[in-house]
Amino acid sequence: MTDQTSPTNDVRLRSTLDGVPGYKPGKPAAARTDVTTYKISSNENPYPPLPSVLKVVQEAATSMNRYPDMAVSGLTQRLAEALDVPAEDIATGTGSVGVLGQLMQITCEPGDEVIYAWRSFEAYPIVTALAGAKAVQVPLTAESRHDLDAMAAAITDRTRLILVCTPNNPTGPAVHADELDAFLAKVPSDVLVVIDEAYLEFGGDEAAPVALDLYRKHANVAVLRTFSKAYGLAGLRVGYAVAHEPVAAALRKAAVPFGVSTLAQEAAIASLDAFDELAERVNSLVAERSRVIAALREQGWPVPDSEANFVWLPLGDDTVDFAKAADEAGLVVRPFAGEGCRCTVAETEANDRLIEVAGAFRAR
Repeated sequence: MTDQTSPTNDVRLRSTLDGVPGYKPGKPAAARTDVTTYKISSNENPYPPLPSVLKVVQEAATSMNRYPDMAVSGLTQRLAEALDVPAEDIATGTGSVGVLGQLMQITCEPGDEVIYAWRSFEAYPIVTALAGAKAVQVPLTAESRHDLDAMAAAITDRTRLILVCTPNNPTGPAVHADELDAFLAKVPSDVLVVIDEAYLEFGGDEAAPVALDLYRKHANVAVLRTFSKAYGLAGLRVGYAVAHEPVAAALRKAAVPFGVSTLAQEAAIASLDAFDELAERVNSLVAERSRVIAALREQGWPVPDSEANFVWLPLGDDTVDFAKAADEAGLVVRPFAGEGCRCTVAETEANDRLIEVAGAFRAR
């Protein structure tokens, strides 16, 4: 009989890990017999893959015994054409989160500072801490928007990277072009500003900036995007950044070798080719978002404007109780204890359930 006693573990791990928060994925919806359950906690696209995209993925799967194109050449060239930027200014990675990690690696030494709004994308403090950098979190305004003046005032000699999430995850509003222009005028030229546009395709705010124009105007601006949301490729993990040299070259150097699979590369190209079909789905989700926000506001909820595929309920101390009530009704939302719940705009039935649960909770 083998000895089941565990050996003493004296392995030294980085002390930095003590301050790294764990990423909390959206809770899955457990199947129930009494009600159809819906997961609206992860900002996933509810539509299945387009047939044309699924076809190229199936074909690409036949060569999964081979390494993918490490340079991601085909997708990079297709993006360069679609965005009208040099291919040399594009760097890919395993989702925008993967590229975000690369951005930290190329800009931050231990003790350097990273500025971002809070609350914003919960991966920001994780990748910042893993880089050994210091997070400088600037509170959102009362309207759940970036306070760019306060972010500019937070810049110090140790600032190396600034993240602007627009539309902001999890609250929804986009920054405005005039605000961002004024902000960029205050940022030193040696500090990289990343405009994180994971939800760009869902936006309709005419005051929102054109991030690629800002990249063309400012050598220290990079644009971060993903195929996970509007394109519905969350499970394949592919994102990209548009940035000037030497930033883009450094990002490619920091990328995990062969990180973007052949399936992901081919699916992303096919999705770009089928964007007109995908746009119909995006427009449908945007219309549903407007319907949900109108219904929630009619109930009395102070829902901020959203330019993404989710809505934000500022619940404060009632956040956990609301999430529990939703769960009991077969609806899984994304709670941020003490602040609010983010609710993905999903199937019509799921959206109806959210309106129903929110109305009942409001009427308690």
